[in-house]
Amino acid sequence: MTIRNTSDRWGNVSQGLHWLIALLILLLGIVGLTMGELPRTPKYFWVYTAHKSLGITVLALVALRLGWRVYAGAPEPVPGTPSWQERIASATHWLLYVLMFALPLSGWIYDSASGLRPFRWFGLVEMPKVVAPNPGAAEISHAIHEWGFWLLIAVVVAHAGAALYHHLFQRDATLARMLPQGWLTSPQKD
Repeated sequence: MTIRNTSDRWGNVSQGLHWLIALLILLLGIVGLTMGELPRTPKYFWVYTAHKSLGITVLALVALRLGWRVYAGAPEPVPGTPSWQERIASATHWLLYVLMFALPLSGWIYDSASGLRPFRWFGLVEMPKVVAPNPGAAEISHAIHEWGFWLLIAVVVAHAGAALYHHLFQRDATLARMLPQGWLTSPQKD
């Protein structure tokens, strides 16, 4: 397996970033949906700071992933894929990128506009405020963060469902080429 993407497979870097970001988004979603129910103890504030720190980490990883995709390219569509499916897949990927940028940015703006004290990324680096305290901006950015999360979930479910559809019913390499070589073989067409 190569580090760079090839014409028929995603390379190690693309695969690693894909699955790491997916795992972090899953973790952020679980924490985000449950942290409001925590009692106001020091653990509560630690969980909120961890959520913010992971969100900034996802933002950086998504920027890295997009830069890598521009540098390393993307595999060609799987042979036999109808052009309408290619267009939907491309639009879905770009919508995922938009949402993966929008959610951490809207969270950062919400944190800044709420007038909360600055947080330290994993306790190491103080994160700057990106806007001045503003209740209107806080309300809008919070709504974008919350509703954007549900949109991201819907798009991720469609994305994963399409990969499984291709693997189970189309019997092509769409899913297998985003996994390390040998983890999953493409089913043979009948």
